[in-house]
Amino acid sequence: MAQKLKTYFNWSTGKDASLAYYLLKKDKNYEIDKFVTSINAHHNRVSMHGLRRELLIKQAQEIGLPLTTIELPEEPTMEVYNELMKQTVTQLKSQGYTHSGFGDIFLEDLREYRENQLNQFGIKCCFPLWKRDTRKVIEEFIELGFKAVVICIKSELLDESFVGREIDANFIKDLPNNVDPCGENGEFHTFCYDGPIFAKPVKFTIGEKIYREYNNPDKEKKDNSMGFWFCDLVPFD
Repeated sequence: MAQKLKTYFNWSTGKDASLAYYLLKKDKNYEIDKFVTSINAHHNRVSMHGLRRELLIKQAQEIGLPLTTIELPEEPTMEVYNELMKQTVTQLKSQGYTHSGFGDIFLEDLREYRENQLNQFGIKCCFPLWKRDTRKVIEEFIELGFKAVVICIKSELLDESFVGREIDANFIKDLPNNVDPCGENGEFHTFCYDGPIFAKPVKFTIGEKIYREYNNPDKEKKDNSMGFWFCDLVPFD
């Protein structure tokens, strides 16, 4: 019997990562035994969308995988991010990991970046959802019994009412035509709290909604700011 490929999963806490992990876990060629997540150490939250560290930890516990965090400063430069990522991947490589899983679906430049970064360490990338129809992806997520809540939205595309909503058929139906059903272009981010990979649901309450603006990295746009609505989730036992 062939030895399974030792794999860690780049864990974003959301729906795409959850479904991708579920599918990769079913593949007998892979042995996934670790999540890796970037944390903003200053705010003690997941760097991508502001989820509290406590909920990330509870999520990993209910799924049953150990968690490695990459502790980022408040406003890391790309150089700092790459250096911290290099330190983490070097350690993972020394532990025998040969593959890394991702929940990306169709962003070619992001896939190329990930592959180029990990090729330096001899680690291969796995993309279980790659090039799949995003409407079918979100429908499969729901049909399998996964549950997730929207915790961040891009305000130029979605209004405040979308943040804090459950991912369900009504949510998909209400999305504007210019928003990808999986939010693959960064239109929205989610927290997955229940489903077939969980021992039991992660408990939380909906907290306050916060609006924030950030500098737009796209210098070709005249408006140099981007607005986002965040929904704070508060854990409870």
